[in-house]
Amino acid sequence: MKVAVFSTKPYDQKFLRAANTPYRHELVFFEPRLTRETSPLATDFPAVCAFVNDQLDAAVLHTLARQGTRLLALRCAGFNHVDLAAAHEVGLTVVRVPAYSPYAVAEHTIALILALNRKIHRAYARVREGNFSLDGLLGFDLHGRTVGIIGTGKIGTGVARILQGFGCALRAFDLFPHPECEALGVQYVTLPELFAAADIVTLHCPLTPETQNLISAQALQHMKPGVMLINTCQGSRDCWRKRLTTS
Repeated sequence: MKVAVFSTKPYDQKFLRAANTPYRHELVFFEPRLTRETSPLATDFPAVCAFVNDQLDAAVLHTLARQGTRLLALRCAGFNHVDLAAAHEVGLTVVRVPAYSPYAVAEHTIALILALNRKIHRAYARVREGNFSLDGLLGFDLHGRTVGIIGTGKIGTGVARILQGFGCALRAFDLFPHPECEALGVQYVTLPELFAAADIVTLHCPLTPETQNLISAQALQHMKPGVMLINTCQGSRDCWRKRLTTS
């Protein structure tokens, strides 16, 4: 099958070519993201492979269908950027990545916490300039700090497991408490209780109508001054842009 692969980087090409070896699909890689302007590149491609930043609204999907595309393969788990009603209307089959390494995201979450806490990004810039001053670079011990985990699926549970090793007090919110988290000593609380207690809040929930704008002005008012907020979950980038520009 001839597949148009959009938003590609060198690592995409490397791993997709390796995975395609036994199947021998014809992969054609495009560096630009898929948009209304670039959608003609997919003319006569039965399949299109897209990423999270590609534009997959009704206009793009109608164009793809008119050009002969019948399959839209997402190389991501999230699909909130796809107009599913339009895909159904034009007969496009949409498939996505059902699962990926929860450890990778959990470990990345911890890396972000450590980088922000120890001001690693600032320290790196200073050292390059020959400035070894410690002013403004002091962090805090994670040991004994309270971390609020919103969403305790595979990734959230992985984060809890790692943070337990740091000696953190763990609070969590999830509609379905995870037995492994409870065995780790995680205390499930309400969202306002979590916001009020946490020194660090980390998000691991999907984007749904219930979680849309979860971190609102009201939520921020419940939090401690200087709280650290980590977001590694799949969600609307426009939502976060608006939130950051109005907070």
